[in-house]
Amino acid sequence: MDYVKPVDVASAMIETGRRKLGMSAADCLIRGALAGGILAAATSLAITGTVQTGQPLVGALIFPVGLILIVLLGLDLVTGSFALLPLPWLEKDASSSTLLTKWAFVFIGNLIGSVVYGGLLAIVLTNFGTAAPAGVAAKIVAIAEAKTIGYAAIGHAGLITVFVKAMLCNWMVCLAIVAAMTTNSTIGKIACAYMPIFIFFAQGFEHSVVNMFIIPTGMMMGAKITVAEWWLWNQIPVTIGNLVGGFIFTGLAIYITHKPSKSAPAPLTMPTQVPAE
Repeated sequence: MDYVKPVDVASAMIETGRRKLGMSAADCLIRGALAGGILAAATSLAITGTVQTGQPLVGALIFPVGLILIVLLGLDLVTGSFALLPLPWLEKDASSSTLLTKWAFVFIGNLIGSVVYGGLLAIVLTNFGTAAPAGVAAKIVAIAEAKTIGYAAIGHAGLITVFVKAMLCNWMVCLAIVAAMTTNSTIGKIACAYMPIFIFFAQGFEHSVVNMFIIPTGMMMGAKITVAEWWLWNQIPVTIGNLVGGFIFTGLAIYITHKPSKSAPAPLTMPTQVPAE
């Protein structure tokens, strides 16, 4: 059978966390950068579909291709790492410093890949700055402003809103990564990863790596956003919300309920006595 039982998925989650904690800084950066660029490409494609059809649901149907490619290629999003990397730490197999260091390297890699793709796309959409943003470019600018100064306009309510959206988002993202572990087939992984990602994107939740692409790309094309507004009103609260949602709702919850039990020692048995004749 292709189906992997939940208890075996929990074991795979722990082992995947151990393996990722053992990666070198270079691997974290490279895999993180590739993942950031691929997710950015999927996001720009989703926005293109939305603009061309006028239906945001079309963009949500398209977007999951990005995370599916990341899962199949074994690349790294810091959002997925929020669910998996703490599990070896809970098992006392990794130190807090190692955990934080790996998160930092993957985060930086994601940021590099997202911004590089965003810069290249900005060149394409504006003819290297000679054309005013229109169509997809104008949509990216509008989304970037809504994700920053839109929240800033309502103050603390904006921070709470963006934080909760981030929690809900990474619950689904991490669920997609874990669900893909329930099967060993490529088709099965595609189907399992697709569903939760569609749920998050269709409802406009907040994903820190997606925002690493949208907001700076919008800024490159004229969005009226400062670097401080980007980080204070979106990137920082979204990253923290992604951490809380991904770890608690997916990583920790599945670990607690499906954690493989330690093998119990075999019970001692008394030798059988031979009756005297």
